[in-house]
Amino acid sequence: MKTSTHTPLPRTFYLQPTVQVARQLLGKVLVRQTGGTRLAGRIVEVEAYLGAHDPASHAYRGRTPRNDVMFWQGGHLYVYFTYGMHFCANVVTREEGTGNAVLLRSLEPLEGIRTMAAHRNRDVSEVGALCSGPAKICQAFGIGRGENGNDLCTGDIWIEERPELPRSFTIASTPRIGISAGRDRRLRFVLLDREPSS
Repeated sequence: MKTSTHTPLPRTFYLQPTVQVARQLLGKVLVRQTGGTRLAGRIVEVEAYLGAHDPASHAYRGRTPRNDVMFWQGGHLYVYFTYGMHFCANVVTREEGTGNAVLLRSLEPLEGIRTMAAHRNRDVSEVGALCSGPAKICQAFGIGRGENGNDLCTGDIWIEERPELPRSFTIASTPRIGISAGRDRRLRFVLLDREPSS
């Protein structure tokens, strides 16, 4: 159970259109309470996947045992195994049966950094590398098959609002990374410290 006084985002947040959720997730904080340790990281990069309308989505060809959680009501964590070695975590969006989700691609570690470093077999000085990719996030937060289906509104992994970022920022959109279909769609969103160069 959660011991923090911070409040998870409400279910209604996740039931919004997927691209809207993806953009609004930037700057918010992923949290995991594990034992007496609180792990937290600010979300700085995501990718949106749009179900049956998106050939790059796991849900494009319909519901399967592997992608079942992706079709649950928005506000659950969809965790999948890839390349025979890595887990990746996604935030399920929209209403039940839609098959939409947002991949968490990169975080800025905020709390529990020593534990994250231990999970990743890294030195604590390497903060910037701890959660700089989707598989690294799962390693740092100890997310695997057992966390697939976690309810982000009531479980021990959740996303919360934080005060405004202590710096100016903008959101850049680009094509998604590492896909063979749907590469023309600008569904990767990145939080930047300053205006991107043209």
